[in-house]
Amino acid sequence: MVVAPLTLSSLAVATLFIAALPFLIYRRTRRPLALNPRDAITGIAVFALFAMVIERALNDYVLHRNEATATFLSNPLAFVVYGALAAGVCEEVGRFIGMRLLLKRAAAKSASAASTGDGTALTYGLGHGGAEAWLVGVLVQIQWILFAIFENRGELDGYLSNLPTDSVMRIHLILASLTPQTAGIFALERVAALVFQIGLSVLMWRGLRAGWRGILPLAIVLHALVDVPAALFQAQLVPLAAVDGVYAVGAVIVAGLLFRAFRRPALAA
Repeated sequence: MVVAPLTLSSLAVATLFIAALPFLIYRRTRRPLALNPRDAITGIAVFALFAMVIERALNDYVLHRNEATATFLSNPLAFVVYGALAAGVCEEVGRFIGMRLLLKRAAAKSASAASTGDGTALTYGLGHGGAEAWLVGVLVQIQWILFAIFENRGELDGYLSNLPTDSVMRIHLILASLTPQTAGIFALERVAALVFQIGLSVLMWRGLRAGWRGILPLAIVLHALVDVPAALFQAQLVPLAAVDGVYAVGAVIVAGLLFRAFRRPALAA
């Protein structure tokens, strides 16, 4: 079995696009919005700790190590509710903590620093969402591109000789299913995720600046709602086309709201 050159090139282009997108947005908005790279570093650190370490450890325990919860969550609807809430709670608690620290640092610099607009939220969102794009998307996609190259050379079985036979066969089947449309789906999902992360960051930042105590519960609920379609697909309750359609529409709406917010800084401040 050979992965078609068009498919392989499409995957490579989509991966490069997603890898570059956070940096392109940052470069385009850095001067007009006076972005600070330290805010992006905070977002990267929060995602790495709360999503890649804490959330994954929680999922490993609840879904695999604890027999009682694993049995309960084998029910598709229970899995959807848990999956959406786990992601919402872990990431939004992390975002809340990270942005509280950024707000305190801004307030400590000057009396007016905490009211400089949403540039901090955008930068943080690019860090948080960019880390997700790279750690969950780009690096995984690079691995599949390498698998496809080895497959085309007839070297994949030797490269994966340390894996069980059924795992190797599963990889062969996934490679056989790859198409140029797969690359488009990957790009759509990653762009939508980045837009949602920026949107949630702006929401959290504005709520914290306003001193609204309900901002964390609201952010958790909204984040969970964003993750529901993906969880429904993982539970095999809805088709992928429906999930991608929902994310495409949602991303367009959120992107439009963000564009208006950053085009009208006087009202956003």
